[in-house]
Amino acid sequence: MTPLIRSLRRAWPLAQIDALVFRGTAGVLEGNPDLNRLIVVPEHSSKQVRLRELRQLWNRYDLSLSCLPSDRARIYGWSASRRHLGMLAADESAAKMLLMNDAVRFDDMNTHTVSMGLQLADLAGITRYSEVVPPTAGGGLPPGIEKAFVVLHPFPKFNYKMWTEAGWSALEQVLQDKGYQVLLTGSNEAEEVAYCQRLAVKSGALCLAGKLSLAQTADLLRGAKLFVGPDTVVTHLAAACGIPTVALFGPSNPVKWGPWPTGHNKIDSPWQLVGSARHSNVMLLQGSGDCVPCRLEGCDRHLASWSRCLQEMPAARVINAALDML
Repeated sequence: MTPLIRSLRRAWPLAQIDALVFRGTAGVLEGNPDLNRLIVVPEHSSKQVRLRELRQLWNRYDLSLSCLPSDRARIYGWSASRRHLGMLAADESAAKMLLMNDAVRFDDMNTHTVSMGLQLADLAGITRYSEVVPPTAGGGLPPGIEKAFVVLHPFPKFNYKMWTEAGWSALEQVLQDKGYQVLLTGSNEAEEVAYCQRLAVKSGALCLAGKLSLAQTADLLRGAKLFVGPDTVVTHLAAACGIPTVALFGPSNPVKWGPWPTGHNKIDSPWQLVGSARHSNVMLLQGSGDCVPCRLEGCDRHLASWSRCLQEMPAARVINAALDML
């Protein structure tokens, strides 16, 4: 939603612009220059707590925008201001409009998530600005960086978005042979840290998994010569930071979720449903197969499932893409 927030700021430079988010998700907006305040609420709470939240929001704003087609987002928006713009899912009843002054139909298939959010800028009657704004902690680089570096983010949240450990090891070795220091990023989840540490031991890479916040990771990415990662939030941050980015895609729909390239100002998604491509600073590598992208949870259709289109992606293909971007 940061392009929408930027559009609001450009339209009304003196406005008070606040964002309401669930606890645990605010890191992606840390240091955002277009926001005055972050309002953080629990994702799960009692009715009493939610009523208190609504009372605190009641009519505090001139305009509210609910950026998801959910009842809870709409209720927050309805309570916060007299003018409320939002989204309706394709199968939702028009009765939901009782909570909104105007709405756009949410498209989860053929409209990029950036373009989807910017349709609310159209409803508000303001100019679109499609720049994705990464967070910042305002700090320097972590210790241990000794020369020009590349960043790899090998571990996504779900197995069905994961490439192979052998592939990452081969990529690390080639990049080191080219004279780059390889840094591995990841969350503080134990399995993810262990995976990155294992890769680091094999290659001598610097493991930063569990050591950086999302905003600190974005600060690190701004200085990188290259980033390679799967369909995960850090890959989107890398693209937004303007560095050469290789994104590995399998089951996910790139039309909707492909990383938004720096300087892409068109309304339509830069990506097609099927096929690899490069736009600006982003190379999207899609796995092969007639079923790709299935838009499902791996070949076995559950969160722990793997995806053959990624598991069978050759290391040479990713290495060549990375070298091309360098």
